[in-house]
Amino acid sequence: MAARMLLSRVEHHALFPRMMATKADFEKAKSQLLRLTKEPTNEEKLKIYALFKQSTEGRCTIPKPSAFNFVNKVKWEAWNQLGDLTQDDAQEQYIKMVDKLSATEAETVLSPDSHVVQETDYETLVLTKQNNMTTIRLNRPSRKNAINLQMYHDIIRALGEAKEDDSILVVFTGTGDYYSSGNDLENFNIQLDQMETVAQESSLLLKKFVATFIDFPKPLIGMINGPAVGISVTILGLFDLVYAVDSATFHTPFTKLGQSPEGCSSYTFPKIMGIPKGSELLLFNKKISAREAYNLNLVTEVFPTNTFEHEAWHRLQKYATLPNKALHLSRQLIRQLERETLHKTNEAECQLLKELWLSPDCASAIATFFQHKTRKM
Repeated sequence: MAARMLLSRVEHHALFPRMMATKADFEKAKSQLLRLTKEPTNEEKLKIYALFKQSTEGRCTIPKPSAFNFVNKVKWEAWNQLGDLTQDDAQEQYIKMVDKLSATEAETVLSPDSHVVQETDYETLVLTKQNNMTTIRLNRPSRKNAINLQMYHDIIRALGEAKEDDSILVVFTGTGDYYSSGNDLENFNIQLDQMETVAQESSLLLKKFVATFIDFPKPLIGMINGPAVGISVTILGLFDLVYAVDSATFHTPFTKLGQSPEGCSSYTFPKIMGIPKGSELLLFNKKISAREAYNLNLVTEVFPTNTFEHEAWHRLQKYATLPNKALHLSRQLIRQLERETLHKTNEAECQLLKELWLSPDCASAIATFFQHKTRKM
């Protein structure tokens, strides 16, 4: 009896990790499915739907839709055909099917004809070159892609490389759920006797960073995959297109932190949105949704979460086939009249920020932030 009880406990502990792993794999497969850029066939969609329903609800028990309700009737039939297939087995088949679709897509993307080059010697970015596009992916997901000093240097370097390569478009996006949480405020966690030196160096770095965007000769595209904060928002005024997932938000909490606008937003935001709306964002820390950003002309188009990756990237792939010279020269024609104004704006913004970083207001606001952060830990 004791031996049977011991065996039972051993079997339980042996099976329990498998159940946890299967659940985790199922959640991962659901996320993988949303990231597919190649749309599954109708037959594959029906199979995925049926397996998902069987995995989450079990056997089909709902009434069969009428013959006139064609779409739901076909979906019902696909689910009903699974009969008494267990939820665990349905999950396993669902995972295998999504893995197969992902693998097939990866083989297509990474085929020799697509000319993929992925740069791995960046500490904070993933740089990918494929099909006339250079993609710069902010890659600090554990910090919500907060921009630390290294990321500033990495982005400047990546744009320098993209300027010289044969890409037609340059795309910015983020890894994980965030596009970017803005400036990593750990950048401000410094000793008082170093403040003046750090403020001067940071001002020069910021000026160089923004100037790199101002002078960049190729079309810049933002693929905003989640919340964006601070400079990751303000710099969008220098982009040519900004696509956003519908769950994205945009927040510029400068005055709350005793700071002022940067990224030329003191010029671009009032021009894009009008003075009252631009001021509401830059002066009064208003957070806006993707749809509100679209209405304010900061975002070009908003896409549903489940189609964002497929639709937006598919469109960019078409743009990347446009004649290189005509596209780049036309872009420079549109931008050239404002370049001098943008550089002057950048200079003034960085000078004001340097003054504010050394002010008691900014020091107090940053100290309050760190105190609040410590209390939450």
